[in-house]
Amino acid sequence: MYNLTNIILAAGEPARIVVVAIVVILLLAVVVFFLLFLKFFRLWLQAKLSRADVRFSELIGMWLRKVDTRTIVLSKITAIQAGLSLTTRDLESHYLAGGRVPNVVRALVAANRANIDLTLKTATAIDLAGRDILEAVQTSVNPKVIDCPEPHKGKDTIDAVAQDGIQLKAKARVTVRANIERLIGGATEETVIARVGEGIVTTIGSAITYKSVLENPDGISKSVLAKGLDAGTAYEILSIDIADVDVGENIGAKLQAAQAEADMRRAKAEAEKRRAMAFAREQEMRALVVENESKVPLAMAEAFKKGNLGIMDYYRMKNISADTSMRESIAKPEKKE
Repeated sequence: MYNLTNIILAAGEPARIVVVAIVVILLLAVVVFFLLFLKFFRLWLQAKLSRADVRFSELIGMWLRKVDTRTIVLSKITAIQAGLSLTTRDLESHYLAGGRVPNVVRALVAANRANIDLTLKTATAIDLAGRDILEAVQTSVNPKVIDCPEPHKGKDTIDAVAQDGIQLKAKARVTVRANIERLIGGATEETVIARVGEGIVTTIGSAITYKSVLENPDGISKSVLAKGLDAGTAYEILSIDIADVDVGENIGAKLQAAQAEADMRRAKAEAEKRRAMAFAREQEMRALVVENESKVPLAMAEAFKKGNLGIMDYYRMKNISADTSMRESIAKPEKKE
């Protein structure tokens, strides 16, 4: 230190400025390195003791690239302890791509324990596609049961009508296992539930009578399962079990009653139409009578003019008309007040 001070003092003014700047930079570098050492020493030591082989330079590089170093280091330690060969670069690249590194590592560990062929490339691709790879592996090992229909969607049963018109309400439980190979691009649970519901409705609808369905409810599951409903989905259907079948309403009778009501209304409309046409025809004929009656005085005047009708004949006709009117008034019943 004494020699360095003598050199700085012995040097000229420009040289002293350069030397001081170099010393300051070196001191800052030592301070920064010491702070980084304090920041990453615990993670580095933890990885070292776990034989995870994470270098100090890699920790600084991840910090500069804004990667969560703790997540990467702990995930690699988990993988190494489980016997998986994963590099820090693989985990870091998946993290930078927006993937869930801990989820992928846990899925790989679970697949390795269950002897499922799952590579890092497949797992990261499934994770980046938005699927939960850990849940898929767990479902592949431990199949899950799906209720059909889903109760939380407001419908408790699948309603179908047999050929005899009786409604049946069915509940089914579908046991599925995840298919890792079809997880990317495969249909989800909603498709499986929709297909199973469609198959149940078709099977019940093809039954001659509802009694045959109640006698053999397992026929529904066998028929639906034989359709290969898991094609193109991310699941493999293991079994379809009919949990309950209840008798609903007599839909056929209701439809027949509705049809009879419609026929009656149509008949009434037709009768009303014919009545209106008859009334219109009657009014038309009355109009023709009135029109022809209006021509009688003209004809009588023409007859008087030509001498075909005498005055005595006219009075005789008037007397007959008055006599007829009197008889009609006598024949009519009296109106009650």
